[in-house]
This record gives sequence, structure tokens and C-alpha cells, in this order.
Amino acid sequence: MKKIIFLAFVGLVSLSAFAQSQNLLSGKFSKEALQSVLIPQAKWAPFPRRDDRAGWANADQTMMKSYLKKAESYLGYQWPYVPATKSLLIERTGDRDQYQAVSFEKREVLGTLLLAEIYENKGRFVDQIIDGVWSICEESFWGASAHLPKSKEYAGLMDVSKPFVDLFAAETATYLAWVDFYLGDKLDAVSPQIRKRIYNETNYRIFQPLMTKPHGWMTKTAAGRAPNNWNPWICSNWLNAVLLLEKDDDKRTASVHKLLTVLDEFLNPYPQDGGCDEGPSYWGAAAASLYDNIAMLNTASNNAFQYVYADEKFKNMGRFIYRAQISEKYFLNFADADPQPGMAATMIYRYGKAINDPDMMKFGAFYRKPEVGEIGKFHYFRHFYALFMQDEFQKAVQGLPLPKNVWLPDLQVFAARDQAGTTDGFYVAAKGGHNDESHNHNDIGNYVVYYNGQPLLIDVGRGTYTAKTFSAKRYDIWYNCSDFHNLPTVNGVNQLPGRAFEATNVTYKSNNASTLFGVDIAKSYPKEAGIKSWQRSIRFNRGKGVRVEDVISLSQANSLTQHLMTCYPAEVGKPGELIIHYAPKGGVVKEFVVKYNPKQMQPTVEKVKLEAPEDRGIVTKWGNTIYRINFQVLTPKPVDKLMVEIEAR
Repeated sequence: MKKIIFLAFVGLVSLSAFAQSQNLLSGKFSKEALQSVLIPQAKWAPFPRRDDRAGWANADQTMMKSYLKKAESYLGYQWPYVPATKSLLIERTGDRDQYQAVSFEKREVLGTLLLAEIYENKGRFVDQIIDGVWSICEESFWGASAHLPKSKEYAGLMDVSKPFVDLFAAETATYLAWVDFYLGDKLDAVSPQIRKRIYNETNYRIFQPLMTKPHGWMTKTAAGRAPNNWNPWICSNWLNAVLLLEKDDDKRTASVHKLLTVLDEFLNPYPQDGGCDEGPSYWGAAAASLYDNIAMLNTASNNAFQYVYADEKFKNMGRFIYRAQISEKYFLNFADADPQPGMAATMIYRYGKAINDPDMMKFGAFYRKPEVGEIGKFHYFRHFYALFMQDEFQKAVQGLPLPKNVWLPDLQVFAARDQAGTTDGFYVAAKGGHNDESHNHNDIGNYVVYYNGQPLLIDVGRGTYTAKTFSAKRYDIWYNCSDFHNLPTVNGVNQLPGRAFEATNVTYKSNNASTLFGVDIAKSYPKEAGIKSWQRSIRFNRGKGVRVEDVISLSQANSLTQHLMTCYPAEVGKPGELIIHYAPKGGVVKEFVVKYNPKQMQPTVEKVKLEAPEDRGIVTKWGNTIYRINFQVLTPKPVDKLMVEIEAR
């Protein structure tokens, strides 16, 4: 096979220019044209109405019965209020989970009760639903305490006179909107005040702020960082709510028109290769939420937005989810991504079908799970789509594409495995990029190595979110910093956050036998590190192992330490060998050797203490088994070459 060579920055310049020039969504229809395209609110029924029993007979009965069984356990549910002191925890201790646990549970219960009432249609769940609606409408804030502005004006409590829209306020609007759509007549039979309250609260808390106030997630930051998953995720819920609830079609159209402009703020700067810098666990609310918007718009416009599915960038955004896969359980988890994210199987299948990608469809079908009545916390509207596609979905071909080579030139990420279509053998991935990515870690030049689909050298990823996570103290958290990645500390200095700290001279070459990724990480460190150049080459020799070579030029060479992170115990073996005792759960115990020059470097191994509140999430993902291997350079030189090789014993 001919050798394939890509130079990252050549592609980056041309593709970014193309990406920034589009207005794929907002450029299609004027506001007047959009008004004629959208189905009026009174006539729109994205799914069968409740009394259309023939229509609901086409919904998957196994799913509906599982929701019914779950809902029956909620018939005696006592709707809790959210105490002010739970909200204040974000300021007092940094804890956000106690507040969110109450809020999220209430919405899960409400959504489950609604599905049960639609299925049974006997009024058995209506009073509980009314209590849930009323309880949620009485909350001071529909969002998360962690998303309150950090100022003395708020100090952990919502200013109810200044509503703004975060992720979970928007999610709440969706729950209430579907209750109104499906049970409006039953609510009115009890009291007209219920639906009136739903609209008034949603209009005040969601619709008016979105139309009249700037929100940071709508566009790029002052520093130029593009919007992250908040943008399409919130928009998908805004779209659901306004299409369902807003009876004034002029206001409804104006909202959708603005929403399309906001979505383009997310889509325009998105890389042409579809790479999600937030990682696979955020993809489900990033590219996937963009798809949610288009799918819902198509139901509301007789498929007027079907053209989006043919766009190559939109296709690549979908494909990212299987391109970032390591094995059945593990996914590439640079930055804050989760190494074992959940897969929204039906949504992935639908996205794959929309863009005519059989691999994505097989991938989505692979993650199909038995129905247990759990609706999850977010993206409630996806359940309606899922209910009406099960005949096809359950017959669909299942499979994992597991591509042999992945190269995302805009994101500057590569991944390669020994063989396509199987997790057998080695898998290696690495990244360039910059240190102002969404959910950023200081990790330019970082790499991971897996074997037989199980971790060997890892990216630790993120722990539990606390008040510290997205504050000025973010890089006081160890796992966000470069010295707890597979990276060097140079003259006692580590990488810094910010757009100026970036990769340069990024290259990629691949053929059947090997893959070579190159990146100069010098600019990711401040001047105090004294780095002129630090050209890192990661060569993956299929069937053999990985070689990491650093060719360095320094203005000073006082101290150098190379770090490696693993989730297994490691020990120094004979000179030139460090042994990692690879013992994956359910896998074959094996030893791996990290080879090095013993005259040049001396390794030590330390177990990372997991004691801080943020560390709870690390223990959940990896167990209390994080080890850092430190290769100290014995006699640092201004010009040198450092190398390690990772092989199976």
C-alpha cells in the first residue's frame, strides 16, 4: 500500500477557513421563509398524540411496559423541595452533587410518570404529575448551583429577578413542555392554572432570557474559544420547548430563527475533520445534540433541514464517536473525557442512518441494552424517537468498526491499532492541539497505550467536578497538569494553560507496518522552561510496540524528568527495564517492559494518593491504583535525545 502522509498545519489552515465561512443552518431561510416552512404550533404533532391509540400501538410495547413498571414505584413519591443550604454548598464546601441529586431525581420521576400515563391513559398518574409540575415550578432555580455566577451578589443562591439559562434549566423546560403537549387536556380538566403556570414559568425563565440577554455559551469567549457542548445541548432543549409551548407562531419563528444563528456559532468554527476536543463522553451532548436539533427541526418543517445530513463536516462530527473508540468499554479520553462513557445507542443509530453511514449504524446497534425503565437524566426527547424505531433497531446489524488508523488533522489527534476490526494487540493514540481547549488539560504531546483493549499507559482524565474544577484553581488539581500526563517536566517547569501554549510542527505518516506521529511541544511550556525545541516522535510498529523519542534543544539544562501514568503497579527491573504488571479485570495477566537507557535515566515509581474531593471520580473510573513513573535524567544536556520503548514481555 502506498504510504499516506499528512501535514497537519497545511490542512488546518485551509479547512479552518472553509469551516469559518459557513452558515449552514441560519443561512438557508430568512425569518419570513422560516415562518412558511415551520408547521404551526397548533398543527404540529412530532409523535402521535395521546388519544391516537393506533399511533401509540406502534410504539415499542416492551419499552412502554418497563416505563409503566418504573412509574408505579413512584406513585407514592414525595416531591422534595431543594433547600437553600443545598445550593449554598457550592460556596461552602465546593460540593455540587447534593443539590443536583435532588433536582435531577425530580425530573427523572416526572419524565417516567409522563411516559406511563401516555401508555396507560387512565389518569392514574395525573395527580402525581401535577404535583411534580407544581413542585418544579416552585423551585427558585431550574439550573445547577455550580452554574451560578461566582460573585458576592449571588454567593451560592439564585437571584430570581435575573433569570438566565444554563444546561439544566433548559432541560427542565423540555420536561414541562412534553407534559403540556401530551396531558394538556387532562391538566385543564383539573385546573387551567397548571398549563398557565408551565408556560409562564418557562417563558420567564427560558424564552425571554434567551431572546433578550446575551449568554456566554451562545458564542465564542472573549479569548476566542469556540462554544462547547453547552451551545447545541441547550439549543436542543430550547427548540423542544418553544416548538411545543409557544402558541404565538411569530414568537415561535423568531425563537427558532435566533436559535439557528446560535447553532452556527457552534458549527462554523468546528473542525472539518469532526474532531470533538471535549472527547467522546461530551460528544453525546455536542455533535449529538446538534443532530438532535436537526432531527427535531425536520419533524417541525416537513424535512426542510434534510440537506444538513449531506454536509461532510456534519458527517465527520457523527463519525468521531467510533473513530475515538479503543475497545468495547474504553474510549480515547484526552482532557476531561471519561474513559468509559455511556453510549446513547438509539441516537447514534439514528445519526448514522441520517448520514448514510453503515458503520455508525452498526456501532449504535451494538450498544443496544435491555429495557429496564430507566430514562436517564438528560435529552429526554430522545426516548420518543426510540419508542418508534425498535422494530428496525432490534433487527439491525451490530458491530464495532475499530478502524486501523484515525487521523484528525484539525484536532491534531491520531490513533492506530495492530489490526482493523479487532482489539487484539496494541493501540496507541496521541495529541497535539493547544492548551485552551474546552475542558482543557495541559497535555500537548500526551499519548496513551492500550493492549487487547485494556489500558496500559493512560490519560487519567477527570475526577469529580467540584467548585474548584472550573475556577481559577483548576490547575491546582493534579490530573489537569502536564506532570501527571505522559509528558516531561523541564527545568522544574510544566505546561501552562492558554491558547498561546500550542503544538507546532505536527506531522503524521502511516502505512501497513507502522504509524509515525510527530509534534514539537516546546511552545506548550513557558519561557522559564528554557526549551528551544522538543520534537517528540511516537512510532507505533504494528505487532511489536511503541517507541517514543524526544529530540531536545534547551537554553539551559538543570533538571529533566519524563513522566508516565499507569493504572497498574510497576517496578524497576534490571538496568534499562521498568516492568508494568498489567492485570486487567477479566483479562490475561501479562508483563510489559518500558525500555530506557540506564546510563541516561533512572526511574522511580510512586502511587498517587487519592484523597481530595475531586479524586472520588478517579477512584470510580480507575480504582485506587494510579501510579506515576518518573524517569529522571541523570546528567541533563542542552542538546540530547531521550527514548523509551514499550513492549510486551
